[in-house]
Amino acid sequence: MRAAVEYGAVARATVLKLKYGGRIAHAATVARLMQRLVPCDAQIAVPVPLHRGRLWSRGYNQSGLIAAEIARLSGLPHLPDALARTRATPPLEGLGAARRRRVLDGAFAVAPRHATTIAGRQILLIDDVHTSGATAEGCTRALLAAGAAGVTILCWARVAAPSGD
Repeated sequence: MRAAVEYGAVARATVLKLKYGGRIAHAATVARLMQRLVPCDAQIAVPVPLHRGRLWSRGYNQSGLIAAEIARLSGLPHLPDALARTRATPPLEGLGAARRRRVLDGAFAVAPRHATTIAGRQILLIDDVHTSGATAEGCTRALLAAGAAGVTILCWARVAAPSGD
């Protein structure tokens, strides 16, 4: 797991403006700061997916925008739809680590059309914020179950001391 910055006031403001404020240009700025952390063995960039309902209401996936820019900067192939959220999940904000894991258990799957592309490859999983690790863990499980050789999580910001249980 690699993070460009520790989650603090500036990182929070940046990601909230990107995520909820429609400031999609922030994705390019964030990606440029994250790009230096791309491991040399990464073969495919894959964003953490949003459920289609949340994607329709927001209009974009912030992790997808970041992943697309990281892929462009690093020359990696980008599979924006390699992972899917198989069901809607409630917002995770305010939930402890154990509750987040329960909510996300089985919520991610590799799209069947990408299974052969994922198999045997080193995947770079892109997310905006790493809080408890539940989202990254769920996505990683799905990628490894599909045969990925390994997964490196790369995020904009990491919460240093997750709250909750």
